[in-house]
Amino acid sequence: MQPDDLILRLQQKDEKAFEQLYSMYSESIFGVINSVLHNTEASEEVLQDVFIKVWDNCASYSSNKGRFFTWLLNIARNAAIDKTRSKLFKNQKKNLTQEYFVDILENKTSFSSKVDAIGIKKYIKKLGEDCKNVIHLLFFKGYTQKEASEELDIPLGTIKTRNRLCINKLRAILVN
Repeated sequence: MQPDDLILRLQQKDEKAFEQLYSMYSESIFGVINSVLHNTEASEEVLQDVFIKVWDNCASYSSNKGRFFTWLLNIARNAAIDKTRSKLFKNQKKNLTQEYFVDILENKTSFSSKVDAIGIKKYIKKLGEDCKNVIHLLFFKGYTQKEASEELDIPLGTIKTRNRLCINKLRAILVN
């Protein structure tokens, strides 16, 4: 069955279509969530929340606005970022092992292999280094624009401009 047919059936609240879409996308979406959270248990929890949101809000999806996977990816990324900002998640991070911090330091300078689970790494490689850095921090690490500005040591206005320009470049690459 084609994804478009599954999406239409999902919007009609067909549980079998939901199960098929879950099995098609859950692994990739988990990879995105886990690349932000670095916590398997929390990532599994957020993954479930994401698919509950998909079920509850599937009527709001429109293929005229973009691909289903992009819509799903945005829900997942936002949910993961929301989780990192929650008080409970921050409190759980207070007593972490040194391996966690080594992993963060390694991943801040290079793209995580988990990012490729969504199949976008090959497109991001086509962008300049400035774009790679901004997209990596904002979209895959869950940084706010202010945090990215501080991390890269460049003005906030520059981050905002680069973000907009880089996303437009990425869109152009994806269309071609």
